[in-house]
Amino acid sequence: MLPLTLSAPRPRGGWVSRWSTVGRVRTHVRVPARPADGLPVVLLHGLAVSHRYLMPTADALADRHPVLVPDLPGFGLSSKPPVAFDVPRHARFVAAWLDVQRLSRVAVVGHSFGAEVAAALAVLRPDAVAALVLAGPTADPAARSRRGLVGRWFGDLPAEDPRQAAILARDVWDARPWRVWATIGHSVRNRVEDDLRRVTAPTLVLGGDRDTVAPLAWRTRVAQLTGGVSVTLPGAAHNALTTAGPAAADAIAAHLAPARSAFGTTG
Repeated sequence: MLPLTLSAPRPRGGWVSRWSTVGRVRTHVRVPARPADGLPVVLLHGLAVSHRYLMPTADALADRHPVLVPDLPGFGLSSKPPVAFDVPRHARFVAAWLDVQRLSRVAVVGHSFGAEVAAALAVLRPDAVAALVLAGPTADPAARSRRGLVGRWFGDLPAEDPRQAAILARDVWDARPWRVWATIGHSVRNRVEDDLRRVTAPTLVLGGDRDTVAPLAWRTRVAQLTGGVSVTLPGAAHNALTTAGPAAADAIAAHLAPARSAFGTTG
């Protein structure tokens, strides 16, 4: 898990780092050196982390789709704006980043807070989002407060692989605790269900059966709101895209199969 997740910006395991400037944000993205053909897949990370913890799923998916794993503004290896972006501003940023990358049609996979951003992006740019995956989406109205959300994270910790600690420590150091705290506030103030009701892209809701942050009842509601389907990964907790990468990639690839066929195999 750790060698690939902590390797950027150095090339490793067929992955390389690229940068582009969007607005005034120098934006880092991890991509395969030799991308596959087909519908590009963009993976969006959560509020205290970066591209790093998504790499197990990204790597398992990269032989079936071109995969891009950016660091959102303020996180990972991207530059650090003086303010923490809220959900709509992140969505506008990702839309602009897609234009800079010349990606006119993509699948978007968002995890946790990244799922909130992905849903907002799908509403903002339905022309660009061919398919949507919401993994462990926040924030469940039953715990929509800083105290409630942080409490659920602490409840999730015993079910997580302790090897993730090194990744999380690096990510929080890069983002700084003030940005993480501010982004938690943005998450719990965002009425994600307003975006979910307006999503038109085919949607998969993905989560672990041990996830206390986005439990099954909430994931089922998210699937209902989007008209999508819900898939549960056995044995995984909130960070299923880290600890159950191959299984998550299989579920994502199966969801994207119709869009891949429509997109074609030449990209």
